[in-house]
Amino acid sequence: MTQAAIGIIGGSGLYEIDELQEVREIRLETPFGSPSDTLVSGTLDGITLVFLPRHGRGHRLLPSEIPYRANIHAMKQLGVERIISVSAVGSMREDIVPGHIVVPDQFFDRTRGERQSTFFGDGVVAHIQFADPVCADLSAVLAAAAEKVGATVHRGGTYLCIEGPNFSTRAESMIYRRWGVDVIGMTNLPEARLAREAEICYGTLALATDYDCWYEGHEDVSAEAVMALVKQNVAMARHIIRAAAGPATATRPCACRQALRHAVMTDPARISAAVRERLALLLDKYL
Repeated sequence: MTQAAIGIIGGSGLYEIDELQEVREIRLETPFGSPSDTLVSGTLDGITLVFLPRHGRGHRLLPSEIPYRANIHAMKQLGVERIISVSAVGSMREDIVPGHIVVPDQFFDRTRGERQSTFFGDGVVAHIQFADPVCADLSAVLAAAAEKVGATVHRGGTYLCIEGPNFSTRAESMIYRRWGVDVIGMTNLPEARLAREAEICYGTLALATDYDCWYEGHEDVSAEAVMALVKQNVAMARHIIRAAAGPATATRPCACRQALRHAVMTDPARISAAVRERLALLLDKYL
């Protein structure tokens, strides 16, 4: 697959788009292990889409067990230049009502630092620019597509990523609210960091499913309630992907495509052959 493709990471039902053609499953291995599951590729109006169930089919992987590096590397292998992350989140604002769509432009990391969040190390040091952690161009396309299909959309906002798998305590939820975050989830970091290192544009469709446990008068978040609303939102997410696919394939004027140009600090002569081979897909054009 040589043409630029759009990757979609989310639930396993996202690829059930009526117009999707030439559907096939692709099993890959990467230098960082196996992805969450087999990837599904298809074409939509001549555009290649690559789908990956983040937690594996049947939702088998905890947020901390997801092989983030393998997932992003597999997308890179298949020619993906843009990733649409479809993620269930809790709302931390009264006006973000369950059922609304948020397209965040910032992340706040509350994971424990145990997830593999970089492709580098083992003798190679790279420092990517991450002040603006999502692609503004792709995010604008996603927000416009969501509005086009009739969703209530909130443009911008901060996604707080917690470790999970448990939901927040009431005290945590109240403190997070005071921090001024907008939604809370468990998976978009280190996903966004790795996408930036792979020079892939990354944007999030955050599907609000609940009010966490801060909102008095509303039921506390539960897995049952989340999954019920996620199923309702899957159809909306498919419509958004369908509407975004064409505009998202426009020329990439953003800096995402050259994120590593000045990021690698290590003298190329000191990078071992084994590490150079493992990072070839990312670094060959610069070394």
